[in-house]
Amino acid sequence: MMDKITIDNNVRRLRFNNGEMTQQQLAEQVGVTRQTIVAIEQGKYTPSLELAFRLAVVFNVPLEEVFFLRPPP
Repeated sequence: MMDKITIDNNVRRLRFNNGEMTQQQLAEQVGVTRQTIVAIEQGKYTPSLELAFRLAVVFNVPLEEVFFLRPPP
């Protein structure tokens, strides 16, 4: 049996590294609600692949810099 894979993200850090972009500003750039950005940052929501790539494009970084796998304990 495989352990559950946990996907973590650097969305909050990337927002602050990009001129302290607000959650609302990011949401508008990728076409989702602010609540969706909050849920992604808190790890309560895993975005679609399309949205994940849109976030990477906004931050101008590779996808792996936005989302990454956290190994099981």
